[in-house]
Amino acid sequence: MLSALAPARRRLLIGLVVLVGLVLAAVVLLALPPPGTHQSAGRPRQDRPGPVLLVPGYGGASSSLDGLAAALRRQGKDVTVLRLPGNGTGDLRQQARVLGRAAQEVRARTGAPSVDVVGYSAGGVVARYWLEELGGAQLTRRLVTVGSPHHGTELAELGTLAGSCPAACQQLQPDSPLLTELDRLAAREHGGPRVVSIWTTFDDVVVPPDSARLAGALNLTVQGVCSASRVGHSALPSDPVVQAMVSAQLGPGPPGQVGPQDCRRLLP
Repeated sequence: MLSALAPARRRLLIGLVVLVGLVLAAVVLLALPPPGTHQSAGRPRQDRPGPVLLVPGYGGASSSLDGLAAALRRQGKDVTVLRLPGNGTGDLRQQARVLGRAAQEVRARTGAPSVDVVGYSAGGVVARYWLEELGGAQLTRRLVTVGSPHHGTELAELGTLAGSCPAACQQLQPDSPLLTELDRLAAREHGGPRVVSIWTTFDDVVVPPDSARLAGALNLTVQGVCSASRVGHSALPSDPVVQAMVSAQLGPGPPGQVGPQDCRRLLP
């Protein structure tokens, strides 16, 4: 067809085709996110921190998170501490549904596109169940777990032997069906939130303490930052170093390693 056109018209047509191609290329480039903000499918933008949901541990005592909530609010964050049904000892699946409803309510109230979740102790397992099983990965930018028994705790087995082990206790036994399923799902490649696990080597509730280590997550021990720390399980949310570690991982940048060089910087 081009050969049938006069040379001048042929040059004009070729020029128009090139111009249209350049315009389309410019439109595509403008639609791309800036460098460093590219998002995998289904993953909220990592450079936009959201309101924070704090999930209590076994027993559901929200007061245990008061210190951490106050520390995050001083950083200007919108913080909600969940109240769990059944005093936090009932089915972790039901607790995860409560977390899901709270996340929707917070997003509706704030207009935020995503939330950040901090799960203390069993609250970290609750958060993982919500992310993996109930669609929470689409709403969560980042998950930070603090002293969470991701692979169970021997204390839950002792509770069974003593004849006093409610539903959540049974689900926190090593190799329980719920934890086994979460491990299987966590092995999948998906565009979920970035996950950070913070724990103490002196944990007397999560036994052994490295049950808090989670494959695929950024794993940080308190002693890896401040070697002299002897913080135990119950004191984790009120510990100044832990609070600073959590706050740092909820920033707009990607989760980052911290070490002994950061101890003095993190201390108040």
